[in-house]
Amino acid sequence: MNRVKCLIIGSGPAGYTAAIYAARANLAPVLIEGPQLGGQLTTTTEVENFPGYPDGVEPFTMMDDMRRQAERFGTTFVAGIVTKVDFSVSPKKVIVEDDQEYEADAVIIATGASAKYLGIESERTYRGRGVSACATCDGFFYRKKTVAVVGGGDTACEEANYLAGLCEKVYMIVRKPYLRASEIMQQRVLTNPKIEVLFEHNTLQLTGEGKVQGADLVYRKGEPDEEMRHIAIDGFFLAIGHHPNTELFKDFVARDAEGYIIVDGDSPRTNVAGVFAAGDCADPHYRQAIVAAGSGAKAAIEADKYIKSL
Repeated sequence: MNRVKCLIIGSGPAGYTAAIYAARANLAPVLIEGPQLGGQLTTTTEVENFPGYPDGVEPFTMMDDMRRQAERFGTTFVAGIVTKVDFSVSPKKVIVEDDQEYEADAVIIATGASAKYLGIESERTYRGRGVSACATCDGFFYRKKTVAVVGGGDTACEEANYLAGLCEKVYMIVRKPYLRASEIMQQRVLTNPKIEVLFEHNTLQLTGEGKVQGADLVYRKGEPDEEMRHIAIDGFFLAIGHHPNTELFKDFVARDAEGYIIVDGDSPRTNVAGVFAAGDCADPHYRQAIVAAGSGAKAAIEADKYIKSL
């Protein structure tokens, strides 16, 4: 049994920032790194919009900087995946890899959210080389180029409009014969001369030498008038949603219909005293590293207050 004051689950910007603040508050935090060291940010190519890196930075470099900063102040890192929690007791119980048990006065959940992908093999092949799940993060790299956005909801329309402000042309690949987005978002897309909506199209595969250079599509798949089509593109953006990594906590922590952890207003407090949520696992709107980092700082400050009140 390992007894700690503050335990942090997740090693993205939210988790690392929480660790920096908790360590500086003399909480001697333990951070469980999880399956993806550095979090979802490491799936992008370069980070140019995080303050303090005027020339941009490789995501692994930035996350290593955060990790070393947290380590400098006394954070202990544990490689492994949390497999079970019990937040019905105090101190809270957290099991790592089914055999390491921790008891913690406060727990900060910073497990992030995973982008939904189509599931085609070439998505993995070109991930970080033309495939992205964040237009705000990576759109800048495709200025005056041609890109495609997959999806037909509000997020897809928003990202298509954002990219249209940077790119020469934007295709929207929509599997339905209509957009699911709100009326105002539909109008913005349909009246934008840079956006071409490809209704009833599905992506079969991405093509290119070392990076995305095109996409093979099928129109009206399975219908008598089914037709194959190839489009030349430089970037391929997924906008079919995110899945928060919160299933492990569902029996204890309140979540919304999509699985995002519900927090108390602008604070990181959950419905369970002593349990706090930071980053994308509690943020269905922004999904930006700087926002996640800020929420990690708030979670650590609140955790410190909670521990001092015990």
